[in-house]
Amino acid sequence: MGKPDSGQRNTEGHIPAADPASAAAPAHADGVPGDRVPARRVPAPVAAARRVGFLVTLVLGGLNALPPLSMDMYLPALPAVTRSLGSPAATVQLTLTACLAGMALGQLVVGPMSDKWGRRRPLLVGMIVYVAATAICALAPTAEMLIGFRLLQGLAGAAGIVIARAVVRDLYDGADMARFFSTLMLISGVAPIIAPLIGGQVLRITDWRGIFVVLTAVGIVLTLVVAKWLHETLPREKRHSGGVGEALHTMRGLLADRVFTGYMLTGGLAFATLFAYISASPFVVQEIYGASPQTFSLLFGVNSIGLITLGQINGKVLVGRVSLDKALGFGLSVITIAATGLLLMTSGAFGKVGLLPVAAGLFVLMSAMGLVMPNTNALALLRTPHAAGSASALIGTAAFLIGAIASPLVGIAGEQTAVPMAVVQLACALGALGCFLGLCRPWQRRAEAV
Repeated sequence: MGKPDSGQRNTEGHIPAADPASAAAPAHADGVPGDRVPARRVPAPVAAARRVGFLVTLVLGGLNALPPLSMDMYLPALPAVTRSLGSPAATVQLTLTACLAGMALGQLVVGPMSDKWGRRRPLLVGMIVYVAATAICALAPTAEMLIGFRLLQGLAGAAGIVIARAVVRDLYDGADMARFFSTLMLISGVAPIIAPLIGGQVLRITDWRGIFVVLTAVGIVLTLVVAKWLHETLPREKRHSGGVGEALHTMRGLLADRVFTGYMLTGGLAFATLFAYISASPFVVQEIYGASPQTFSLLFGVNSIGLITLGQINGKVLVGRVSLDKALGFGLSVITIAATGLLLMTSGAFGKVGLLPVAAGLFVLMSAMGLVMPNTNALALLRTPHAAGSASALIGTAAFLIGAIASPLVGIAGEQTAVPMAVVQLACALGALGCFLGLCRPWQRRAEAV
């Protein structure tokens, strides 16, 4: 990214955010917020910020890619970690849970901080701590120590997740925001494809500790890129001046919004469906079906391609033609059907089933996430232009906490059955669909607007 001209920044070096008057949720032709969005005039400062922000888009994609890198590169090594540290599979799976819980709790802190102090400073501090915690993970002598520093790694890595969403809300609105989230999915979606492949190849030349060495190097590079190219997007005059009390008051107000809470829980439960797959699939594919780490990595990459493809169809084809709620509802329905099929296959309802049908069911489930994830984020953030950091924190915290609860449940019956994975996935999918229908009630909002 070349240096922008002086007219594109204010005197403090901030990328100008959208004018408050333009931050209201755009309407469908019938006046429904967050539905099909007509073209609108983009304010000149925002348009300028977007033009100079191509590399910022890549940076935000990198920040969104950090969680799947931290999780997925490590997945092929889970059985090896179990053997190396002499711990049961359920204990080693807690290293995933700890990282996920850290990312959930960290967002509750970093989100309000970014509303008060801006996006840049909390992000840089978080990235530095992430690098240090990841390096220590590579040296952990016990499973308990690994769990502890994975928790710290997640707490620090939360800064990238929550602030990336807040930056998008600073600069985009309505259908543009949904499209941008789909673009971020394209960039960050590469991570789940290459992460297990990299992890599998690292295991060919070293042990599981080498994976954390690679993650440390990735963290260092991303920290340097953030320091150089990600400029402030929240001007001083738009920041909150209050402390913890105001942050809690803001979050209470957000949670009191039934529709926002509905989208938050819908996204969180859908993410838990995804994370049940992430947590259980190394054991399901490798231990139950006898696949190699490289085969598992290949299947994981194919599933990630499906997610990216549906995400791009959502952003390039559906947004602006089909309401965000309709696309979201269709995606949730597909996930529920896929989870039902997986439970029937893994429980023996169709007799003994091989790896291929189960892999096909997981592919459908993962792909449908491309319709769910960007649209839940956009629909929830459309209602919160006044507190993007706090709203982003609540969205992320719900997703990661519910995912952290789901993670250990998939291994509750041991390593020789995939039924718990399918049960957790179906329960979370039904919960997400129930929250969407019971709390968001998009048809009701459309009727009220007519």
